[in-house]
Amino acid sequence: MDDDRLRWLRDARLDSIQLSFQSDESSLADEIAGARAHERKLDVAAKIREARIPLSLNFVIHRRNIDRLPQMLDLTEALGAERVELANVQFYGWAFRNRAALLPTREQVDRARNIATAAKARLAGKIDIFYVLPDYYETRPKPCLNGWGQRYLNVNAIGDVLPCPTASSAIPHLRFENIRTRDLGWIWRESESFNRFRGTEWMPEPCRSCPQKEIDFGGCRCQAALLTGKAANTDPVCEFSPNRGSVDAAVREVNSSRHRIGDWTYRQNAEQVLVSTEACCSRALAAVE
Repeated sequence: MDDDRLRWLRDARLDSIQLSFQSDESSLADEIAGARAHERKLDVAAKIREARIPLSLNFVIHRRNIDRLPQMLDLTEALGAERVELANVQFYGWAFRNRAALLPTREQVDRARNIATAAKARLAGKIDIFYVLPDYYETRPKPCLNGWGQRYLNVNAIGDVLPCPTASSAIPHLRFENIRTRDLGWIWRESESFNRFRGTEWMPEPCRSCPQKEIDFGGCRCQAALLTGKAANTDPVCEFSPNRGSVDAAVREVNSSRHRIGDWTYRQNAEQVLVSTEACCSRALAAVE
């Protein structure tokens, strides 16, 4: 991401560029990342602004950095960003393995929400601020990607076309087509993977008779698969899910005085076969995504 490439992107009328940060503080950010990436990101952020491309930031928030939210907002202002997502980690992919170290306490979540709400009011008209709660502290699931196969697709580094970025790792038994062997339009309209959870006909109870089924679409299929072993189950975040107890148990554990934060489990990309988007990402997001 040098000056020439940024100018090329600007001239191609790129709408914006988003940078993801692990903290405002270099030492903590690099510790979380498992790589010396923070200072390079600051340099790239300055180049993006110099190229007059709108800058968006995403702070990946969790137990170890959530208390630095005020400083993250200060950095957002200093970098001249027009938009920031304060996104609590959602527990799919590598984050699911690190859940005990990543899930914040209820006190941390409540305090961060108050800080984000105040900042949103203070910076209205200057910076768009989005604060995303961790699913585990909600009582209803979010409409993941506005419904499976409704408006989003992801093409990973080896050409597999996915309804969401974590689908191939969370739901390994579902067949995903490859852009090198199938037309993208066919994949979107006809493939098994995009139709498996599209719409509402696939839903079990209590989703099938729920008045919100076309609002939250049963929640996240990856989360259901990871927590219950079956992607077609109701997202366990939902208060009406028969599997809600698995979420409550995790929340009780991290809020317990007995809970001890363990070490990170880092992904070692160089030692793995390239099988998904996760496996080709840099280690800058290794502990949290």
